[in-house]
Amino acid sequence: MTEAMTATGRDGAAAEPEYDEAAIRFLAVLWGDGYLSPGGPAEVDRVLAGVDLKGRRVLDFGCGAGGITLHIARTHGPAEIVGYDVEQPVIDRARAAAASAGLCAVARFVSSPPGRLPFDDSEFDVVFSKDAMIHVPDKEALFAELFRVLKPGGVLAASDWLIGHDGAPSPDMQDYIAAEGLSFGMASPRRYLEAMAAAGFADGTVESRNAWYREVARGELARLQGPLHAEAVAAVGEAYVAKNIRTWTAMQKVLDSGEHCPAHLRGVRPAAGVRP
Repeated sequence: MTEAMTATGRDGAAAEPEYDEAAIRFLAVLWGDGYLSPGGPAEVDRVLAGVDLKGRRVLDFGCGAGGITLHIARTHGPAEIVGYDVEQPVIDRARAAAASAGLCAVARFVSSPPGRLPFDDSEFDVVFSKDAMIHVPDKEALFAELFRVLKPGGVLAASDWLIGHDGAPSPDMQDYIAAEGLSFGMASPRRYLEAMAAAGFADGTVESRNAWYREVARGELARLQGPLHAEAVAAVGEAYVAKNIRTWTAMQKVLDSGEHCPAHLRGVRPAAGVRP
């Protein structure tokens, strides 16, 4: 779950990378090479269900190490897909992976400090994002930027990690966020829908994926404690793996309670002359 804008503010400099080489190696063991969020290609395809990318220009917002961007480039036929992230280590990994895969003609990667996205108005037909918006506390500013770079008639298709309610997180959720040690700016489905509508998106939807990830995460934890343990330790060391076992154990509590609510998001920028 990599970041594209951070708590430093829309015009501030990016903080130290949260997804360093150790994080990239660890998550590759758990989720696949180049993936910094769960579900692999199948979940990416579910987020994009019904969205035609053939011949389109696509933005992958918060692209991380590029595994998802390259999957979309290979299988969905875009004219171009641009992976964007504020963290240079993951962008470097993504560029190397694109070159190795021979996909540089279709997939390119851009990094910039947090703030206004380095793209023109109405530049993309589709904006995609996979579990990156959680790192952006200002949801209103985020969706305003994503709306700006979409063409009229363009589609936002994303997933993210939400909290199931407004107000303060429970003690269990506070424990989980502390265990992650990442810049989580979680918000409720209501907040997401209101921010999308305020930006101008029409037909906004939020579809819970809690039931799916609740069971997937249980399996991830079991594999970390069992068949994947030696491989993960070889990649990042025993202490790093033990820390993440504690994190997954804390996460399971808030998944089981429903407070941690992964979700799919969808919205449309109305065509020119059409009111949302």
